[in-house]
Amino acid sequence: MKHGTHPAIVARLKRANGHLAGILAMFAEGRPCVDLAQQLHAVEKAVSNAKRELVNDHLEHCLDEMERKAAVREFKALSKYL
Repeated sequence: MKHGTHPAIVARLKRANGHLAGILAMFAEGRPCVDLAQQLHAVEKAVSNAKRELVNDHLEHCLDEMERKAAVREFKALSKYL
C-alpha cells in the first residue's frame, strides 16, 4: 500500500544511500576513523528517521482502518522494528 509520505521517505533513503556511497569513498581515501564514524552516524540517523516516519504513517493511516483485533496484531508486528 502506498501512502502520501512514501515519496518523502524514498527521497530520504536515496540521500542516505548517496551518503553511504560517499562514506565508502572515504574509506578508500583512508580518511580518519572519527570522520568515518561521524558520517556513519549521520546515515544511521537518516535511516532511523525514515523508519520512524514509515511506522508513524502506518499507525496513523492503516491501523485506524482496521478492526481492533487486526490492528493489535499489526501493532505487535510493527513493535519489533521500533
